[in-house]
Amino acid sequence: MTEATEHKSSGESQVFQADVAKLLHLMVHSIYSDRDIFLRELLSNGADACEKLRYEALAHPELAPSPFAIKIRIDKEGRRLIIEDNGVGMSRADLADSLGTIARSGTKAFLEALGEQGQNTKAEDQETETEADKPQKAGPGTDLIGQFGIGFYSAFMVADHVDVTSRRAGSNEAFNWSSDGKGTFTIVPVPVEDAPAPGTRVMLHINEASQTYLEPYEIERIVREHSSALAVPIEIIEKNQEGVEEPRRLTDGAALWTKPKSAITPEEYTEFYRDVAGQYDEPALTIHWRAEGRHEYTVLAFIPNSRPFDLFDPARKGRGRLYVRRVLITQDAELVPHWLRFVRLVVDSADLPLNVSREMIQESPVFAAIKKGVTNRILQELTKLADSEPEKFAKIWEHFGAVIKEGLYEDAERRDSLFKIARFATSSHAEGGRTLKDYVAGLRENQTAIYYLLGDDLKRLAVSPQLEGFRKRGIEVLLLADHVDAFWVSTAVGFDGKPFKSITQGAADIKNVPSLENEEDKAAEPPPGGLAALFAFMKQTLGDMVEDVRASDRLSESPACLIASDLGPDRQLERMLAEHGQLGRLAKPVLEINPTHPLIKALNEDLTSPDKEKLEDIVWLLLDEARLMEGDQPADAPHFASRLTRILLKAAQKASA
Repeated sequence: MTEATEHKSSGESQVFQADVAKLLHLMVHSIYSDRDIFLRELLSNGADACEKLRYEALAHPELAPSPFAIKIRIDKEGRRLIIEDNGVGMSRADLADSLGTIARSGTKAFLEALGEQGQNTKAEDQETETEADKPQKAGPGTDLIGQFGIGFYSAFMVADHVDVTSRRAGSNEAFNWSSDGKGTFTIVPVPVEDAPAPGTRVMLHINEASQTYLEPYEIERIVREHSSALAVPIEIIEKNQEGVEEPRRLTDGAALWTKPKSAITPEEYTEFYRDVAGQYDEPALTIHWRAEGRHEYTVLAFIPNSRPFDLFDPARKGRGRLYVRRVLITQDAELVPHWLRFVRLVVDSADLPLNVSREMIQESPVFAAIKKGVTNRILQELTKLADSEPEKFAKIWEHFGAVIKEGLYEDAERRDSLFKIARFATSSHAEGGRTLKDYVAGLRENQTAIYYLLGDDLKRLAVSPQLEGFRKRGIEVLLLADHVDAFWVSTAVGFDGKPFKSITQGAADIKNVPSLENEEDKAAEPPPGGLAALFAFMKQTLGDMVEDVRASDRLSESPACLIASDLGPDRQLERMLAEHGQLGRLAKPVLEINPTHPLIKALNEDLTSPDKEKLEDIVWLLLDEARLMEGDQPADAPHFASRLTRILLKAAQKASA
């Protein structure tokens, strides 16, 4: 008997081809963050084996198998889980090389061999995007998953012993590889009739802590979650009431996003969207494309037709499914920035590593490049929709505009693009839908800024006294009622060369803009006799409650309003920062007075009245009225009530006299 024959027939233990006993234990229990992954990896290996045989059969038709399938059997009594494929199979040398050497992948070697033959080409100098209107490339190697050769060993997370029985396509020999994952393995020949013909059978002897994986419902859940998009159908073999084994198909071997758009019906898109989004409406927008070039990936994205329940969850997490060569990596990948978290999408990459944890994948440069490409494309599609179908886009903005505007604050790189699709309610278009381009086109003579008013209630903003002088001059004001508005307007430089300016901060600076009636604007001119003495009295009465009291050129109907000082933050932004503990104390506001209002004129005339208490009460009530108009509370509610009662009582006594 020759040395080779002795080697074939022997079943002696052989040491792994590296000092890996401790490494294997560490890898099995550290690299994978989810025990369910073991089944995903084994099914992926089976799909790889089928693809390899498909390619070999092109040159050797006699190897062509029956229809490919991966079968899963459960033996509860024997505590065994069996995964079998009818793919290319492995010889003794394949078993020793692929399973006896950690990180040596048969798939990787197969791809390298194809590359040497010039069969697998890929452009490295550019990246292009195409609509998903063609089937995905079916060139050699495109459907192969494994790259690093470590996925198989995840089986030892749930099994205390693994047997692999395999027969290579075209061979009359079969072998069994066996190991407990602690440093040694054996390879012995087995009768051909006891092995797949051809193919590979992986038998897991499930450990005590993992017996839940012997339940059919648990296996079905994992398959549907992680491997439903594999290119090979997956079946589970179950016994019926008569004890006869019957196959039940779990997946059909086709992923929706890999099909050409022309082959997918709207109903199929909608059904898939409901599964991805967990909602029962129809998508407002469906985007399906494939990127080719430096990085290859396919994207199927949906914008919902209604707000997801978790849209404003503090975590602000998106819900994107990340696949690598049609194998699910995670269902909550951060595939888009937070300001697009309402988008429900699937991304299937051909470049990301499969056999590492999902955390490591999302930290890779390739993932970052994919995220950037996906974000840019979705933004392009929204811009295109806003231009071509404004009514359809208006619905999307109604639901998600407040979230998209977070990008104006967080994503300076895309701020200009976001400005193109942003829609606003304004003092002249309270219903919304106004673009910044429209606003700038309607600038008044001598208007040098884009004016805005912050608040938390659109209806209250629309009747704010600060708008009066702007309306009189026909100046449009953005009404910003979303919380994020206070932040992005404070960081944005401007739009089309015009800076953003709050109408509740500093001087209004609108005297040079003519009124609509083309009359000389005298709203801010003091009446004869001046108001200096009145303003001094008001400032003395209010004390530290205000920084200053001065005449206003922004009021035309109301007697008074509050604004922030020239150097202080906007009033709404200040309140928000204070609520979140970001400010030690609120800055003192400026009380602006309308000199032409009848109440101010009467107050000025009564300044010499001996009833100082009445004058002081009116001054305090003016301050509290200004606070109420902002949606605030009186500075001191009990004193507010008593002052109001005194004024009403004096008015009643005067009327009855």
